[in-house]
Amino acid sequence: MTVRIRKARPEDAEIAVPLIIDAIGDIAEQMTGEKDAEAVTEQLIHLFQREDNRHSYMNTVIAEQEDGITGVMVLYSGNDAIELDANLVSWLRKKTGEPIVIPPEARKDEFYIDTVCVNPDFRGHGIGSTLLEHAEKVARQEGFSKAALNVELEKEAAIRLYERIGYHIAEPWEIYGGNFHHMVKQL
Repeated sequence: MTVRIRKARPEDAEIAVPLIIDAIGDIAEQMTGEKDAEAVTEQLIHLFQREDNRHSYMNTVIAEQEDGITGVMVLYSGNDAIELDANLVSWLRKKTGEPIVIPPEARKDEFYIDTVCVNPDFRGHGIGSTLLEHAEKVARQEGFSKAALNVELEKEAAIRLYERIGYHIAEPWEIYGGNFHHMVKQL
């Protein structure tokens, strides 16, 4: 089956957001200020449908096949992350009344692949690789010489995939107290 990559639309939220949550796990709670799974989903749908934050449909692409949406990827420049996160911090502060700090996930000179998730029913069919190839193409078009992503230490299959397609572990990275490999690929 042919995989088609397209820009996300606000109406993709109901299908895309659960995939994003599958990929980012507990970080979704930090990004939404919620603990309850239903509330996390509801708030991430809200953020997805806005245009001014890292998990916006504006920064998301969708993998589709005849069966519908099979994968999702959130991507943006490391430099844009500063503004995207400032908007998110402002929203979270208004919502929670608490001081909020979002740790950086990329360097300014990197094109950052924030989230990649393939529907579990379609894993192992090259959809993830197709999404990553698309990210690298976009990065080159935008003038970047490297792409980066963070992966949890225990996600060994994902690490092997990233290494197989040319990413290397550049440095350890911490996000909300979790340990990650910061992986980079020269384009």
